[in-house]
Amino acid sequence: MEIYLPIAGVSQDLFVILGLGAVVGILSGMFGVGGGFLLTPLLLQIGIPAPVAVASAANQVIGASVSGCIAQWQRRNVDVKMGVILLVGGFAGSSLGIWVFRLLRELGQIELTISLCYVILLGALGALMLVDALKLYVRQRRSGGKPVVRGAHRHTWIHRLPYKMRFRRSRLYISALVPAGVGFAVGFLSAIMGVGGGFVMVPAMIYLIGMRTGVVVGTSLFQITFVSANVTILQAVTNQTVDAVLAILLLVGGTIGAQIGVRVGARMRTDQLRILLALMVLGMGMKVFLELTVTPGDLYAISETLE
Repeated sequence: MEIYLPIAGVSQDLFVILGLGAVVGILSGMFGVGGGFLLTPLLLQIGIPAPVAVASAANQVIGASVSGCIAQWQRRNVDVKMGVILLVGGFAGSSLGIWVFRLLRELGQIELTISLCYVILLGALGALMLVDALKLYVRQRRSGGKPVVRGAHRHTWIHRLPYKMRFRRSRLYISALVPAGVGFAVGFLSAIMGVGGGFVMVPAMIYLIGMRTGVVVGTSLFQITFVSANVTILQAVTNQTVDAVLAILLLVGGTIGAQIGVRVGARMRTDQLRILLALMVLGMGMKVFLELTVTPGDLYAISETLE
């Protein structure tokens, strides 16, 4: 069943769009990631122009994140105080990112920039996450399945930063500059790449901030929800690239999928979730890299620039 997308200027199958939203929603509920790192490249694959794919994917992340966050909130897995600090940085980063996005679009470099960002970030993060997850898996096997404590009392340069705050839900006493900086980086990426930023947020919360795995997913979804909403509003006002029809269809699929993802994720062990997430991040990075390097079948193409 074909449906016309007015801002994108193309017709797409209704059930394909709903299916993409549902898949991303499942990932959001399972891993605490917005899913934009997967959705934006998939939208590009089915023929959605890059500026519309980025802006509309950011909007879809809202629905999947809200749905997943509610489910995590009911399990008391959201550190609201940490989430608010992440939000402060996120709003600042996303506002700057929208300005950079518009500048790159005017220069005609936005599609190349998006692809390069995906290759670099997904490749680096996926490799680091996979190595760490496999090490954790091996240690747990050697310990007979008992939980492995990861540097609970290890102090680094982060612990010497000023403006310390106590985050009781996460059981941390660290500088507010750390989560604010992480939020800023994720907000910037959300604007440039059309992602919720969870694929950066979740590893940073675990390995840099030092949060407990139990509250990482819920707190990540809490921050992603508001930052993605800010990105969507700014994209619509500044660049006029949000396709409402596409966004609504993705939202419907994503909201349903997130509820399924939370239930599936609750039945899996932490090490299994980390390995699966790392493999998906690596796989998508490799796919984007191949698209940049492999010679296309048709060397010439005519594209229409969105005004």
